[in-house]
Amino acid sequence: MMYSVAFAALVASAAAFQAPLGAGIRGSALAVSPASPAAAGVVMGANIRELRDRVGSVKNTRKITSAMKLVAAAKVRRAQEACLRSRPFTETLERILGGLLKRLSTESLDIPLLEQREAKTVGLLVITGDRGLCGSYNAGAIKKAEKRIAELKDQGIACELILVGNKGGTYFKRRETPVRKAVPCSQAPTAAQATEIATELLSSYYAGELDRVELIYTSFISMISSVPSIRTIVPLAPQGIETEGDEIFKMTTKDGELSINKEKVAAAPAAEFSADMIFEQEPSQLLNAILPLYLNGQLLRTLQESVASELASRMAAMQSATDNAKDLQGTLEREMNRARQAKITQEIMEIIAGASSV
Repeated sequence: MMYSVAFAALVASAAAFQAPLGAGIRGSALAVSPASPAAAGVVMGANIRELRDRVGSVKNTRKITSAMKLVAAAKVRRAQEACLRSRPFTETLERILGGLLKRLSTESLDIPLLEQREAKTVGLLVITGDRGLCGSYNAGAIKKAEKRIAELKDQGIACELILVGNKGGTYFKRRETPVRKAVPCSQAPTAAQATEIATELLSSYYAGELDRVELIYTSFISMISSVPSIRTIVPLAPQGIETEGDEIFKMTTKDGELSINKEKVAAAPAAEFSADMIFEQEPSQLLNAILPLYLNGQLLRTLQESVASELASRMAAMQSATDNAKDLQGTLEREMNRARQAKITQEIMEIIAGASSV
């Protein structure tokens, strides 16, 4: 008697579920083969487990990319502090150099670094990063170098490469353009690293192995924009050296978000040397000693700017990856919830089908 009451209650519950669902679940539509529900249940459960695993994986990826963004931001701050520490020496050097050039403006200059000669072999100093995950930073510099190499070959000028950064070294070592020197690019450029590069450039230029050296680097514009640029660094132009301005990058927070502001800094005024000032050495000898220091300073500043561009690109790339992971996580969670609802609905339908068949 108790079994009959329990079975009657089950039939009543099935009827209650069946009434709101309408006529679409009556008759032959509810006739399901005995093997199909079991197989569908296994597949449904497997799909839910796979989606749950994917959601967990995406959550972990989101945490990693967010942490990498914060690490890049901390390194940008250190690069900014290094730039500010080196400014007093750079400004003093530019003032003295400007004053000497102004004093010698009417004299003939016999200075190798200012000598213009026909370019038969050009050295390209290409600055890239040591690692990836920084958007188009490395690819942009490499494409710029490839384009410049093609232009020089069309003019019948030979090219040799001086590579800074493992990414550029890995790429160009597999190409036909000869590589003169390759060095890594650290996240905190130092004066010693700039001196090593400058020594290689100057020795090759003085020996006549290179007639001109062009620099290919990534100029920092903003957090979401950096432009591959090219300019000649050897030989130096006697006019305009002392009038080159500078920029300072400052990282700040605005509305809870990291941002980098670029501040223009006027060039240091040229030092004034009186007309009756007597130099213990010839001014040209002083220039021959100061110009390599000036070149070192320019290379160091370029390395620091390139590192800032790389870190800003990495911050933007990691922020984009974090946002994409967040969107993907939401999509997977919605899909997982729909699968769970479909599984529950299917189980209810099986109960109703069993009750109706009785």
